Amino acid sequence: MSDERTPSDGPDFRHVPVLRDRIVDLFRDVPDGLYVDATLGGGGHALAILDAHPGLRLLGLDRDAAACEAAAVRLAPHGGRVEIVRTGFDQLERLVMERTTEGASAVLMDLGVSSPQLDDAERGFSYRAAGPLDMRMDRRQATSALDVVNEYPYPQLVRVIETYGEERHARRIGRAIVDARPIADTAQLAEVVKEAVPAAARRTGGHPAKRTFQAIRIEVNRELEQLTDALDGALAALAPGGRLAVISYHSLEDRALKGALRQAETGGCVCPSGLPCACGAEPTVKLLKRGGWTPDADEVEDNPRARSARLRAAERLGGQAS
Repeated sequence: MSDERTPSDGPDFRHVPVLRDRIVDLFRDVPDGLYVDATLGGGGHALAILDAHPGLRLLGLDRDAAACEAAAVRLAPHGGRVEIVRTGFDQLERLVMERTTEGASAVLMDLGVSSPQLDDAERGFSYRAAGPLDMRMDRRQATSALDVVNEYPYPQLVRVIETYGEERHARRIGRAIVDARPIADTAQLAEVVKEAVPAAARRTGGHPAKRTFQAIRIEVNRELEQLTDALDGALAALAPGGRLAVISYHSLEDRALKGALRQAETGGCVCPSGLPCACGAEPTVKLLKRGGWTPDADEVEDNPRARSARLRAAERLGGQAS
């Protein structure tokens, strides 16, 4: 997600939607019915889609209370076409099936952290500004970055940094964090991580704490677990002819997305590659483009945080939503 602030668009969220025009185009010809924005943010994508497709009504989901409040303000002109629920997107299938027996006509997921979350030091997501060790997208939950940083045993901390940050210096960083405890805020954590990374490695790849902060955020919010459940739920809840579009920002998200789409596209076929399917597998979706879409140079120049975005999309084949 990529958002920027402005007071006129609600509480701290102004959504600059990544690949907005491409997504509007992908959803232009879906059947009338329910559109689910599973990562609503400030509502930028939702506003564009509702403006372009009068036959869709919105179910918007987000764990962040500030995002829900801001989106409600921004989407107010669409009145009764909008319902917003503060919840994780792993609840998507249940919420869709409670509202329609036909399934969802469109589902959008814009993964990652929004710019207002990154830019607000009090949220604790940023390694560039001092703030509390928080990183909770839903501040109702108990576990925060403070618990991960100061309470996780060394082996568990290394596993988090290595797995979710894909950080090759995870052991050095984990040891430095444990030795520095108690760590009080994000600025101290960023400095501890920076000092743990070898000097030669600091000269490339951006801020040396980037991967560690990503890893801790993913752990705090159970992002990959929720993503797996959300993708399975979205694919199951799509109506025939309905479309799923997902924007990912790092390899872990994209890997999970590719796996879910591959399973749906092949129906789980286990037959040898190149031979006709004999196992009875039935595909449930068709991919709308191999490899997906990325922002063009103009969009990246306008919104640098869109640089790593990749959009993949699929359409539900005939039959009934499960």
